[in-house]
Amino acid sequence: MAFDPSYSAPRQAGVFFERRELERLLRLYGRMVAAGEWRDYGMDGLHDRAVFSVFRRSSEAPLYRIEKNPALARKQGAWAILGQAGQVLRRGHDLDQVLRFFDKGRFSVVE
Repeated sequence: MAFDPSYSAPRQAGVFFERRELERLLRLYGRMVAAGEWRDYGMDGLHDRAVFSVFRRSSEAPLYRIEKNPALARKQGAWAILGQAGQVLRRGHDLDQVLRFFDKGRFSVVE
């Protein structure tokens, strides 16, 4: 049997958000858009994790990345919020608990 270079092996199913998780993320996104903090978002379903990125402007790097990494579920928790420089701002096992990072009152205006 000859090798066919046009054939590629079927891709493995990647990780993505479940419906309840996606609803929670989009609800937070809507709240932050209404507050004028965020203006755009992007989603990626990679082979090892799912990423929800939020932007102030779509031409910039993401302000925050909310990642679901099932490989870390038993260790540090499957959920993480990463900042612009890639630093982990919050990590945990429960999405709602991790998203409390964005609750009102966490940020203050400095003059």
